[in-house]
Amino acid sequence: MDIFDKLKVNRGPLGQYSQVSHGYFTFPKLEGEISNRMKFRDKDVLVWSLNNYLGLANHPEIRKVDAESAKDYGLGNPMGARIMSGNTSMHEKLESELADYVHKEDAILLNYGYQGCASSIDALLDRNDVVVYDSESHACIMDGMRMHQGKRFVFPHNDIESLKVRLERASKLVEKTNGGILVITEGVFGMAGDQGKIKEIVELKEQYDFRLFVDDAHGIGVMGETGAGAGEAQGCQDGIDVYFGTFAKSFASIGAFIAGNEDVVDYLRYNTRSQIFAKSLPYPIVVGALKRLQMMREDPSHREKLWEIANALQSGLREKGFNLGRTNSPVTPVFLEGGEFEAANIIFDLRENHGIFCSMVIYPVVPKGVIMLRLIPTAMHELDDVKYTIEIFEKVKQKLNNKEYATDKVMKV
Repeated sequence: MDIFDKLKVNRGPLGQYSQVSHGYFTFPKLEGEISNRMKFRDKDVLVWSLNNYLGLANHPEIRKVDAESAKDYGLGNPMGARIMSGNTSMHEKLESELADYVHKEDAILLNYGYQGCASSIDALLDRNDVVVYDSESHACIMDGMRMHQGKRFVFPHNDIESLKVRLERASKLVEKTNGGILVITEGVFGMAGDQGKIKEIVELKEQYDFRLFVDDAHGIGVMGETGAGAGEAQGCQDGIDVYFGTFAKSFASIGAFIAGNEDVVDYLRYNTRSQIFAKSLPYPIVVGALKRLQMMREDPSHREKLWEIANALQSGLREKGFNLGRTNSPVTPVFLEGGEFEAANIIFDLRENHGIFCSMVIYPVVPKGVIMLRLIPTAMHELDDVKYTIEIFEKVKQKLNNKEYATDKVMKV
């Protein structure tokens, strides 16, 4: 059989919808300046779908530094992988300042969060080790574990008692293999918005011998008194052995980093394949990240504004009877009852008739019969945006209850 023949039959869990969804529900084009209001298909929409938490993507000081560094250095500088010819004092400066920000000894830059996270997990583990991970871990974590040739155990999301059971099994296994145990969770789970139970996991170190890896992509810059992440917010940052943060959300850029003690970071520097065989981060990205980090550390107003909006949005929706699940971060999921066509028609109604752009999540990410509308508040939003959105969501909920979205087809785009 031609290997491509199967692609015509099985388009994948998302690809099966491509003919009806492409360009609208999937791969939509938001245009204009990054803001709370943008253009979608030539219409003005209020946007709740960008992880631009602190509103830095279009901040004039950030834009100025980005433009000047691109002019001064270009995107090609430095050339080559860092291990060969692409290292600079600026890269090392950013690593040092990132480590200091999240209270770790050292840090290593990653070109991309997804590949860097997966590759670092691969680098840390060998066939004798056991990895124990939360069931709702991000896809980059799952892909990192696919490369792991040893045992892995999953525990139900944030279920500490189940984690203990897995740790018991893992402890007995590594006694035979002479390996170690790595526990992986997230600081903030990006879909449901709840924090990983990092403090409770750290406390288990008194009973079990393991190291803790935390993916804090949605926590860095947002959670904690200084924005150092979920570990800071929970008072247990020191208990995180491998801290992963990304530039793709609060930093409003591209790239990522891993921080930890010097020995671990130095090992990753020489063994993370996605970095030692890839070109170094361009100067403008590095210089821009330094500026963003400076603003996070010196100006808390962006984080304060984000939380003002997030708290107003979440409290307002809850007061109107909406189910926001277990979120305790700015990520705001709104859970409704319905199928895939109802979900699509709700999104169509929100975008075409009410000028609200948010993301929808359906099965298999959430159970069948559940619709999740995912809202991401940012420091660029205003309280009037919150008020309007809550009013429209009330109307949508009423329409849903009246079966106005119930159909076996999607409204025409």
